[in-house]
Formats: sequence, C-alpha cells, structure tokens
Amino acid sequence: MTRRVEPMTARAAVIMAAGQGTRMKSPTPKVLHRVGGRTMLDRAIDAVQAAGCERVVVVCGTHSPAVAEHVRRRLGDDAVAIQNPPLGTAHAVLAAREALAGFDGEVLVTNADCPLLTADDLAPIFERLAAGDDLVMLAFEAADPALYGRMIQDADGRLLRIVEARDASPEEKTVKVCYSGMLGAAAGPLFDWLAKVDNDNVKSEYYITSIVGVANAAGKRVGVAFASETAVMGADDQAGVARAERFWQDRTRAALMAGGVSMVAPETVFLSWDTKIAGGAVLEPNIVFGPGVQVESGAVIRAFSHLEGAVVRGGAIVGPYARLRPGADIGEDAHIGNFVEVKNVTVGKGAKANHLAYLGDGSVGAKANIGAGTIFCNYDGFDKAKTHVGEGAFVGSNSSLVAPVSIGAGAYTGSGSVITQDVAPDALALERAPQVEKEGWAARFRAAKLARKQK
Repeated sequence: MTRRVEPMTARAAVIMAAGQGTRMKSPTPKVLHRVGGRTMLDRAIDAVQAAGCERVVVVCGTHSPAVAEHVRRRLGDDAVAIQNPPLGTAHAVLAAREALAGFDGEVLVTNADCPLLTADDLAPIFERLAAGDDLVMLAFEAADPALYGRMIQDADGRLLRIVEARDASPEEKTVKVCYSGMLGAAAGPLFDWLAKVDNDNVKSEYYITSIVGVANAAGKRVGVAFASETAVMGADDQAGVARAERFWQDRTRAALMAGGVSMVAPETVFLSWDTKIAGGAVLEPNIVFGPGVQVESGAVIRAFSHLEGAVVRGGAIVGPYARLRPGADIGEDAHIGNFVEVKNVTVGKGAKANHLAYLGDGSVGAKANIGAGTIFCNYDGFDKAKTHVGEGAFVGSNSSLVAPVSIGAGAYTGSGSVITQDVAPDALALERAPQVEKEGWAARFRAAKLARKQK
C-alpha cells in the first residue's frame, strides 16, 4: 500500500470527472464504475490524497448529478465544481478556479477514469516542479501510440508542444512519448495560463494541451514527467473497466504473495481494494473477497468461499463453499464449513459449524459445536434479535434457535428441536412431538395403491 506523502509545499488536486461516459452504455456514470470494489472516482481521490494533496476539487458535469453527490458525501460541498457548459478540458480545470481561490501552492490535475493510478505514479510531477520546472506534463511511452497526442521535446527534454495524432507529421508519428492528460503547476500561473487558452479548432473547445504553448510563450520551462502506460490507462467502456480490473487484481495478488500469502491458483482469487491478508494465510482456488475483509496468518480459506466485511483469525478454516457476511468474526482455530453462512456473529476459539447452517446475529462460544441444519432465527419480519451459544455447548442437527435466546455453556439441544426459551448451562433442551408408530401401515398402504392401479 502506498504511504501518504507529507509535502513541504501545499498541494491541491483538480480531478476531471465531467465526461459524458457514453461508451459505458450504462445508467451508472462512468467514474462510479468499480475496480477492485471501489469506484474509479474514489480511487482517483485516494491517489491524490496519498500524494499529499490537502485540497481536492472534483469537476463534475450537470448530466451526472450522482457524481457530484458522491463527491459531496466524501469531501463536502466545497469539493464540487460544475462545468457548464462542457467546453473542453482546459475549460474543465478552469471550473475549479473559484473553489481554489486563495490557495497558494501546487496544483495537480488528474483524471477520474484512470483506476490504476497511485501516488507513486504522480510523485515525478512534484519532483520536476521542485527541480525548477514551471509546468510539468505527465507522459508515458506507448507500446502503440495510435491516436494519442505526441509530446515533442527538445534535446534538453523541454516540452515544446503536444501534437494530436491527426495533426502529426509522419516524423512526429514515430514519437512514442504520449500525453496522459495529467499535469502539475503552481496554482496562480496554472489558472492564468488556462485563461489564455483559445478555442481555435474544429470543435471550438478549450484543450488543456494548449497550455504548453501558452507557458512556453511566457518564457516558462515546461517539463515532462513519466509514468507507466498501465498506470495512466483509462477505462472508457466496459471492456476498459474489465481490463483495469484484471491489471489491478494481478498486481494485488502479486503483492500478497510477495508478503507470504499462499495461493495455489491466484488467477481465481478476487480481491477488494481494502482486503487485508497476512503472510502465512492460505487461499484455495475460486474465492471472492468483498470489501472489508481481514484474514490473519495461519488461516485457511478453502475453495468457492465468499467473504465480505469479515475477520478470520489465525488458524481458522473457512469453507469450502462458505459465506461470511458483514460482522462475521471467526475466532482462532474455528471451523466454518461447507454451505455455512455467518452474518454479524462472533465465533469463539475452536468452535465449529461444519455444514449446512445459518448463523445470523449473535455469538458462538469457544469450542461450541453447531450441528448441520442449524438456523439462528434472527428476524421476525420487523426486527433483528440475537442468539448466544455458550462455550462448549452442543447444538444438535436441524435445530432452530428462535431469537432472542441463549444456550448456556456446556448445554445440549436435541436434534430437530425448535428452541424458543433460554437453556441453562449443562442442561439438555428437547422440543419434539412424541413419535407414533402404526404397525403394518406401510404394507397396507402399498397394497391399497396397487389394488387401485389394477382396476
């Protein structure tokens, strides 16, 4: 995980999130699509905050009120700037000028649809600013430049201009250094330069690439910082989101394995942005981690399990085919077996629920045993209530524990019982109708059926 930078100079960020996102063909705005369980917009905010940006302004469009609302919930009203009407990328950044009025420091401009970007990828921008560049444009070397804007530099590395692919000469098209859409500069000059960008082009839009010419004309030094092509890769359609997900999953799996996590088939394990798995844990194939999961060293997550919002302590075994929902806390050396679902239950050390059970809202004491088919009946259609199973208790198979109810330490419940009242420690609770046997009934039943068929 990237550590947050504490810069010597004040830093702010402008994140461009006003694009239409029509290629997504989805009712969900483009930047609210998720990679690793986290929206691309939140990933962009995470990256700039980790890079030391104390102020963050997100430029939103009027067409996607959900984006502005998302920003307000996370950062507050002051973090929202509206671009209306949309007149190009330079115009988008200028929309943040009022929100950053009075800010005296460096401003980083990034995109909200680059979900693999990290603070480490942005660090070279600030390094070049510290070294004396007035404006720094973030570049990458493209394996296939295709339609990217080419960055034309002089012999000293100073950026002369950015040429769109359609306008590039044959010689310029051989350049593989391309513009990422991101930059950095001091706040005052940045907004002054952007205000001088013209819209003398086919679309009559104000392009941020034109800032290079404005800064050069003012005698300023325009430098180039580099990131990897993967880091600045955008996700403009569903295939792009899937591609980013694949890169992110591969990178995250590799980091976990480097830290000592065992995965026999890593390509089948899917992680979330905040998944925490300690070295020494073992992950079998086909596991999905939703947000909020922590797995301690020595735990084993067996195949085809799904975990979300759960903690698995050292030595515990979960699965195969288990489901842990938010609030599940599986204790040391506990066993949660196949087709067991746990939600908002603390399972004590060495406790076992090995098959076919639902444990919802409550607790299971250390070394307790939950038989197959047990259900914590926690919901009455209106309210949730809790079930507590004491240490060393034995819950017989096919028991229904109707909450609120407590099973005392060391107590037993008979198989097939519906337990509606508390059970004292070391007691046996049974709830069964008397067994009735009718001698010869089965033979008479079969004979009658056969007789009717023969008529």
